[in-house]
Amino acid sequence: MMNCKPVSTPIATKQPKSGAALASTEFYNPQLYRQIVGSLQYLTLTRPEISYAVNKACQHMHQPSNHHFEDLKQILRYIHGSLNIGLPLYQDSLHLTSYVDADRAGDQTDHKSTTGYCNFLGNTLISWCVKKQATVAQSSTKAEDRALASTATDII
Repeated sequence: MMNCKPVSTPIATKQPKSGAALASTEFYNPQLYRQIVGSLQYLTLTRPEISYAVNKACQHMHQPSNHHFEDLKQILRYIHGSLNIGLPLYQDSLHLTSYVDADRAGDQTDHKSTTGYCNFLGNTLISWCVKKQATVAQSSTKAEDRALASTATDII
């Protein structure tokens, strides 16, 4: 992937319908897929912008298809084109600020919502999370409430 063409986003902006992904053949080397995904998980500590894409890749670690490996290569192409991006650390105020959001039924397969939050101490990002919620939310308010609870738990 050293000579690959860089891309501007870590995940394709338009995903194929779930049937197209399921029709793809099984990837020939699932161990390689898992090794790359594991390395990308580690990289999310300093590159939170790839978290969503890596989370999606992690959901297919047990039975990756060729389509999933293509998605994984998209992340690698994005990293190749953005090597100078990372988390800056600032020595400034101790003011805690949090941002939280959730989508309702964002996963088309199981209709579960995704929670996302980030916590800043001054201008320095100190914690963040992107995670699929454990249960299906009955409303967008319920999905947002679960996201707020996750954020509050992290802060405490």
